[in-house]
Amino acid sequence: MTPGPAHSHLLRALFDAAVMGAAPEPAVRTALDDIVVHGHRRIWLLGIGKAAGPMAHAAIASLTARGVAPFGGILVTTTHERPPHPAVLVFPGEHPVPGPGSLAAAEAIGAVADRAERGDLVLVLLSGGASSLAAAPIRDIHPRELAQLFAQLLGSGLDIVRTNIVRKRFLRWGAGRLAAALAAAAVECLAISDVPGDDLAAIGSGPCVPDPTTTPEVARILREARLLARIPETLCTYLSAVEQGERPETPKPGDPVFERVRCRIIVSNANALESAAAEARTRGLVARIVPEPLGGEAAERGAAIARALLERAGAGASDGSVELHGGETTVTLDADRSVGRAAEPSSVDQAGGASTSERSSSPVGGRSQELALSAARVLHEAGERADGIAILAAGTDGRDGPTDAAGAIVDRQTWRAIIDAGRDPARDLDAHGAYAALDAAGALLRTGETGTNVMDVVFGLRTTA
Repeated sequence: MTPGPAHSHLLRALFDAAVMGAAPEPAVRTALDDIVVHGHRRIWLLGIGKAAGPMAHAAIASLTARGVAPFGGILVTTTHERPPHPAVLVFPGEHPVPGPGSLAAAEAIGAVADRAERGDLVLVLLSGGASSLAAAPIRDIHPRELAQLFAQLLGSGLDIVRTNIVRKRFLRWGAGRLAAALAAAAVECLAISDVPGDDLAAIGSGPCVPDPTTTPEVARILREARLLARIPETLCTYLSAVEQGERPETPKPGDPVFERVRCRIIVSNANALESAAAEARTRGLVARIVPEPLGGEAAERGAAIARALLERAGAGASDGSVELHGGETTVTLDADRSVGRAAEPSSVDQAGGASTSERSSSPVGGRSQELALSAARVLHEAGERADGIAILAAGTDGRDGPTDAAGAIVDRQTWRAIIDAGRDPARDLDAHGAYAALDAAGALLRTGETGTNVMDVVFGLRTTA
């Protein structure tokens, strides 16, 4: 089992602290204290995203303590969980590629939007994963085509900001369209950020904020990612129609539909890093939060982080320290290859998701696992110079890619342990199949769903060997 128990225990404790620092419940309660809930005719609740459940339960508890209750609402999350209130219906959607549950959730949101009127208050609780979990296409685009777009974007190497610039163009509730549908009511949107820079226009594809991007910008992103010629033709037709004025643009800054809308970020990756750093210091470690956001290709970043730790160790840096990174890397796939995160268009079924056979036969992994496996190779090659160094890479939502692991914890023994288990870690890394390799070494970090989602964290630990 790698890495050593002391390293695993310590890094897991820091990860747990990061998750606690990004917990939705206290942030929702604090934010609701600043919202006037009395005097409205009716209150509606729309919770959408991986953290929608905890956010909704906290909101209901806060409303109940103030003597009010929701008239109705929708909770869209990853599982069919317990409703937070009898008036709120739960709709599990699919992620990261939308399917029939996502379509049903989008329809249910539309039913609430149709009923929300002047004098009503709509609480929108938004978190990462919302783009897919409540995904339905705009008019004239088939759900299968939307699912194909999602699948292609997942393996494109585009970061989440550029990915959502594209996705929201084709989403029924993206790019401010939900705010437009709720324009008669007052809207309070509380968001947990899962994007670098905490841009509200990117979180959940920006359902309640203006879309500052242009159609040519969307086309340029697709062209640079070599996707423009591969996406369904109807999507290109729509972009052309918008550019020629035949279809309406997305709601822009200054549009009156946003006059009664207020959106705020209540939790971000910074909260997670600060909480982990505080926990590290209580354990006697020197903790440094790296100010530059984590980004770029996962394998490249993993190798770079490992090399930086080795360089600092070689320069005589003291033991008992941890460097904390936060952000989101990417993985770029070949056009004809799938790694279980998403399928190529040929393997998208009628419901819009990846087929079971495709998921089971393809190499599986996630960006955090790929980062960790790449780092493990560098530590392995460094030999004894890497003694005392361990690295955790994990998604704060507890699920990295389509796997049951949040990520992994590795040290210099991990690579050898994979080989001893009968696998070729270099081949697994090249094939974007880090999951099986790390599982063989006992290096996967399994936490279960955490109830929050503020991107990924990477902790580089150096202790006495």
